[in-house]
Amino acid sequence: MVRIIDRRFDSRNKSAVNRQRFMRRFKGQIREAVADAIAGRSIKDLDNGESVSIPSKDLSEPQFHHGRGGIWETVFTGNDQFSSGDQINRPQGGGGGGSGKGKASKDGEGEDDFVFNLSREEFLDVFFDDLALPNLVKTQLARIQEYKSQRAGFTNDGTPANINVVRSLRGALGRRLALASPYQGRLRELQKQIEELLETRPEDDPEIIRLKDEIGILRAKIEAIPFIDSFDLRYNNRIKIPKPTTQAVMFCIMDVSGSMDEEKKATAKRFFMLLYLFLTRTYEHIEVVFIRHHTVAKEVNEEDFFHSRESGGTVVSSAIELMKDILHQRYLNGAWNVYGAQASDGDNWENDSPHCRELLSDAILPFVQYFAYIEITPGEPQNLWREYEKLVGAHANFAMQHIEGLPDIYPVFRELFKKKLA
Repeated sequence: MVRIIDRRFDSRNKSAVNRQRFMRRFKGQIREAVADAIAGRSIKDLDNGESVSIPSKDLSEPQFHHGRGGIWETVFTGNDQFSSGDQINRPQGGGGGGSGKGKASKDGEGEDDFVFNLSREEFLDVFFDDLALPNLVKTQLARIQEYKSQRAGFTNDGTPANINVVRSLRGALGRRLALASPYQGRLRELQKQIEELLETRPEDDPEIIRLKDEIGILRAKIEAIPFIDSFDLRYNNRIKIPKPTTQAVMFCIMDVSGSMDEEKKATAKRFFMLLYLFLTRTYEHIEVVFIRHHTVAKEVNEEDFFHSRESGGTVVSSAIELMKDILHQRYLNGAWNVYGAQASDGDNWENDSPHCRELLSDAILPFVQYFAYIEITPGEPQNLWREYEKLVGAHANFAMQHIEGLPDIYPVFRELFKKKLA
């Protein structure tokens, strides 16, 4: 089987089929590039495209050429240096044979890797593919936008309920003034002529009577101008624009103690990214607060949140205390919808876990729209999980789920937010 790949630019999706075939062929390299991009990308920059570099050695393809045809013989030259079984020394400098493609040659020439640009939708498809999302949900999360009606001037047609009375009357008045203006000018001229004639002639003079008749005709024409016409009507124009409803703050709390390795942190980042993308469907402005903790909690930027090497023991209540302080100082003015997501492996001091439950119950959950706890561990639930289980029945805005790896993220996310997804 021969595959022919068209690498011309996709003009109006002319080569969309070839593009999809190319992505299927190099799916492994593309997924690796997306994984690397996610590792170094901000949560807020999730839905951008990405450039994928494909090594030139992987792009070898069949080529058509004319055969030599006929019957022919070839004699290959021998050598006078080596015989069968001789050992050949390794070339100096680590060089070797090969075509030199994709690497520098002694002449300074080589072949660059092929760079393939992923669009926003393609990047999200690969991102969601790792999370095992169904195709329908991939499309909804990647492309659905909320729209809101907004005033946008006036239009000449519409429904009676949208008529703008002031604007319509203003237009009618302007139209009447414009149509009557020539008649009004002629009226003033005729009245001036009559006044001059009356100084020397009687009122029953034929010329004066003619001028008065003409004045009557002009006044009749002015009165015949309609007060309002369908041409004058103006309607309030409304358009739909992508404009989510309000603003929200998203608290990301993560355990960075010694037991949280890089793989668990990467899993937590995928979950936080999915939550952020989910919230952007509803809210116009989203602020993200990053809180990392071991024995001490600290508000940090995203880079330190995911990549700082600081570690230690585990005191989860320090993070809940810090979230409470930030929440009450910045976001309890009635203008913010508050969401919280906590990722941990569940390992905590035995006497600290009950305190975490009390803090959530009394100081956090009464003020947030939703709080989700995910425990990332392949083993049995830890003591923090057992304490948080006591909150599930008492608070409708609290949920918790267990994650073992990347394939579990979307099913857990769907379970946590199934009411909002529905």
